[in-house]
Amino acid sequence: MIAMLPIVHAPARGSKQKALGMFAGMVLRRRSLALLVIAAGLAGAAQAQPEGLKVLSAGAFKQVALAFVPGFEAASGAKVGIDNDTAGALVRRIQGGEAFDLVILPPASLDTLAKAGKIDAASVRPVARVAIGVAVKAGSARPPLENVDQFKEAVLRARKVAYIDPASGGSSGIYLDGLFQRLGIADAMRAKAVLVPGGLVAERVANGEADLAIHQVSEILPVAGVELVGLLPESVQNYTTYAVGLPAAATPAAKRFADVLAGPAAAATLRAKGMMPAH
Repeated sequence: MIAMLPIVHAPARGSKQKALGMFAGMVLRRRSLALLVIAAGLAGAAQAQPEGLKVLSAGAFKQVALAFVPGFEAASGAKVGIDNDTAGALVRRIQGGEAFDLVILPPASLDTLAKAGKIDAASVRPVARVAIGVAVKAGSARPPLENVDQFKEAVLRARKVAYIDPASGGSSGIYLDGLFQRLGIADAMRAKAVLVPGGLVAERVANGEADLAIHQVSEILPVAGVELVGLLPESVQNYTTYAVGLPAAATPAAKRFADVLAGPAAAATLRAKGMMPAH
């Protein structure tokens, strides 16, 4: 007796196409799910990136701010970028709409920004003050600066004297321009002035362009090849105070960095960089 094998009928053409369609739909759904998972992972990675912090600083405070960056970045995970300019230029930049997380300027400049709604007035805290000093090229004769007459003699005998261009809005340049007028030597100084629009004035002494540089001490000390002779005589000295300000929507990292700059632990670093605590 011959066994009868079951007869298997091939699926109809329409059923085959339906099965293929179901399979393709399943593949597309799995691919879409995979893409969603990848996108979520990328979003999480972006959120895990260190918080960036943009600091705008008047030139005299830049070296001080930079000294705090490594420790702050290590402790907080936030990356800090510091951009410096003259006080006047920074005010113009911020008023022009430049974004920032924290700004370091003289209180009068911060007051201007607060009135313009660019920073929160309640966030302003003094952090340091700095004196104006005189520098010569390393190894050169060091003129005495104990009194005003000696200071006048030093600048009048110099071939060229470098200082910040008052027109750039730099605090020390504005003060010196007025001081030379009060001392009756404004015309003589204009003839020998090397006016620097911003940056490290003492570099003009290091490269031989000028014999003397008159600038804030914190901006003289970082320049190689020059020596700080001393400060302006006390009777004509000008101390510039610097303060920190934050925008109204300040980030947590910006607030923490402001705390570091204004805190009591900053005193040793300030002195090492040629500044003094504000209080």
